[in-house]
This record gives sequence, structure tokens and C-alpha cells, in this order.
Amino acid sequence: MSCRRHTIPAVTDNAVAPTSAPERLLRKPVVAWAAWDWGSSAFNAVATTFVFTVWLTSDAFVEKGQDVTSTVALHSEWLGTAMTISGICVALLAPGLGALADSSGRRKPWLGWNSLVVGLALAAMVLVRPTAGNMSHAVVLGVTLLAIGTVFYELASVAYNALLLRITTPHNLGRVSGLGWGSGYVGGIVLLLILWVGFVSTNGGLFGITADGWNFRIAMLVAAVWFAVFAVPVLLAVKEGPVPADRPRINPLGAYAKLGRDIAHLWRTRRSMLWYLIASAVYRDGLTGVFTFGAVLAKGTFGFSTTQVMMFAIAANVVAGIFTISAGRLDDRFGPRRLILVSLIVLVISASAVFVFHAQGKALFWVAALVLAACVGPAQSASRGLLARMADEGREAEFFGLYATTGRAATFLAPFAFTMAIRWGGVQYWGILGIVVVLFVGLMLFVFVRFPKGLRIDGRKDVMMPAPAERV
Repeated sequence: MSCRRHTIPAVTDNAVAPTSAPERLLRKPVVAWAAWDWGSSAFNAVATTFVFTVWLTSDAFVEKGQDVTSTVALHSEWLGTAMTISGICVALLAPGLGALADSSGRRKPWLGWNSLVVGLALAAMVLVRPTAGNMSHAVVLGVTLLAIGTVFYELASVAYNALLLRITTPHNLGRVSGLGWGSGYVGGIVLLLILWVGFVSTNGGLFGITADGWNFRIAMLVAAVWFAVFAVPVLLAVKEGPVPADRPRINPLGAYAKLGRDIAHLWRTRRSMLWYLIASAVYRDGLTGVFTFGAVLAKGTFGFSTTQVMMFAIAANVVAGIFTISAGRLDDRFGPRRLILVSLIVLVISASAVFVFHAQGKALFWVAALVLAACVGPAQSASRGLLARMADEGREAEFFGLYATTGRAATFLAPFAFTMAIRWGGVQYWGILGIVVVLFVGLMLFVFVRFPKGLRIDGRKDVMMPAPAERV
């Protein structure tokens, strides 16, 4: 990386100029921005983690006369395959579309339209119906809708993350990123409580609806409305910066051509950025896999009932939310690299314990899974903040497009490893080993990333330290 000082976005109604003291954290643009993360719990917590995927891979979709264990394992494989395909789509689309958004200077329309598709995919999950003689088709429809939602959720996240430096300064970046990510966990708690009490607890919850899976299907409609409502504030309250008159406009094909040139330039001048993207490609897939497949394993391997899964989901989100918001201060104080390293080490140890001692049952899973929950959020938030610190002004969406390519929300490696491990071991709990391998490989790659010496925040200032010549 060449010697440079991280530039602060031009001052607008939302961007904050550097000052000698940190700005007030809970300003209107920050709260509106974090609301999108709060609303995203409808997709992350409900669709991909604790409700919809658990339902799809349960015995509710096993035909009479079929072996429950093998059928559940097969449906888990289908889930992993669908998520793998969605990851490939994100990898192909996100970087070029990010460069296209940067050239236009307009990220919010991209965020709005992609969020709309996510909401529609959530609403369409009401069509998934466990009907005798049609179970396999229902599961295929369910994982297809989940894959579509994942692709557009990832594309929306590119634009959302690119707005981070529009609402704060590098001095508070860790806390703001942690606030947003933590809000997602807290929002997940609230929504899961609503769905559990109203629909998916024992005997259909408060409303007592169970026939044809309507308790789960209505829950997905509620999730769709939840996501739509909380996706709106960021579109209204956060303003985009001015577009330089000399910024060249490009078409979609030109975006990929530019992307290729930029990657080659990064290889020559800022190699640490590429190595970081590669390392995070691996460990962030593992982080997402922990939550995506955790509830599936809780039910299929450790015998959790639907009510117990929901209790676990609420507890995991409480722990994750508290630790993620609290870790924002550690991020700003000690730097994101140390926070990521410690989190990954603890994750590898805890997940390995679940695999090795799985026969110990629910008590072990509860303890180890809550430790995992405490580490996933801080690592994800710190990873987002680290990239924001490294990104050039005006190219945030392009860099976060590359970031999305490497996989958030279980886009490629974790689902593939989970699926292959199950095929290798023949039973569902072997999928844990696949997640452990992804996390460990990501940790090893991240250890060897050589960041510039000056890539940190000086606690006495509100600017990025000058970066000396890169060590590669």
C-alpha cells in the first residue's frame, strides 16, 4: 500500500468532519442506518437460521414410510447445495455491480430495490406447504426461495455497508459498525419472541394454528413485513455524498473491465487488501455457517424441540447482541485485527468441542453454542470495520462488492463444507466438522496477512494514522 492518509468523506448533512472529540454516537442517520440491520433479522434469524431452515430440515417434510435420519440428512444437503449456488451468484454479481454503483454515486436505489426482492422472497415462503406426496417439491421450493433471498440480501448489503463512512468518522467506526450488527441480533430477539409466542411454540402458539404448516408460513409473512418496515429509515435519513463531476460513468460490462484493472492494480500496490479479502472469504463463510446451520444441528442432532430451538435462538441472539455492541469499543481501542484473531481462535476451539463431544448431549451444545454466539458477531462487525478503514473514498461499494463476493450469509465455502462433511460421515453432526475446517483455514490465512503498520486508529485523534510503505 502506498503511503497515504485515510480520507474522510466530504461533509454533508450526515458525514461528520474530523474533530478532536468523537461525535455523538446515536445521531439520526446512525439510528436509521442501524434500523436496516435490525430489520435484517427477519432474513438472518428467521429465514436462514432458527425458523424456516429448521422447519425445512425437520421430520415435517418426511414422507410416511421414509427413514427420518437419511431424509433429514438429504434435505440438509439440498439446503447446503442451494446456498452454495447462491454464493456463486453473489461472487459473479457483487463486485461488478459495486463498481457500477460507485460510478453513479447512488447506493440507496440499489439498497432499496434489492431489499424489496428480499422482502418478496420472504413473503413467498408462505407457499411452502408440507403436503403428503409432495414433500420433496416443497423442500425444493423452500431452498430455492432461500437462495434467491440470499443473493439479493448480499447485494443489498454491499450498498448498505458502503454507507458506513457516510454516517461516522473512523474514530467511531468500530462502535457504529458494532451498533448496527448488534442491532441485528437484538431485532432478532424481539422478532423471534413475537413469532414464538404467536405462532411456532407448542400447539401453534397463542393463535393455535398448526394445520398445513400455517404457523410457520404465517411467521414468514410477519418476517416479510418486519423487514420491509425497518428497511425504509435508511433510505430516508441517510444522504449520499456529491458525485464528482469528473467521475467516469461506466456500463455493466465496463464495470467488470474496470474491476479487473483495479484488482491488478491492488496486486501491484496494495496486496494486503487482496490477501485480507481472500482470508475473510474463508473465515466469514465459517462465521455465517455457525448461525446458519447451528439451529439445524440443534434439532436434527441434539434432539431440540421446536420450542427449545426458539429458546436457544433467543439466548444466542441475546449473547451475540451484547458481545457485539460491547466489542465495538474494543475494536476502536485495540484494533479490529486483534479482535478478529481472538474471536476465531475461540470459535475453532468451541466448535471442535461440539463435534468431539457431541454424545454428551444438549448441555454441552448449550454451553459451546453460546460461546460461539459471543464470538461470531464481534468478528463479523470488526471485519466490516476493517475493510471500511482500508477502502478509498468514493470506491466503498466496489470494495464491499469484493467483500460480498468472498461471502457473507453462507455464500459458498461453509455450505459446501457442511454438505461434503455430511456425505463423508453419513450423519448430520459431521457437518460441524466442515464448519470447523472452514474457520481454521480462514484463521490461518488471516494470521499471515501483513497489514500496513499505520492501519489503526490513534486514540487521541479522529483520523487514520499515515500508512508507511506496505510490508508484503
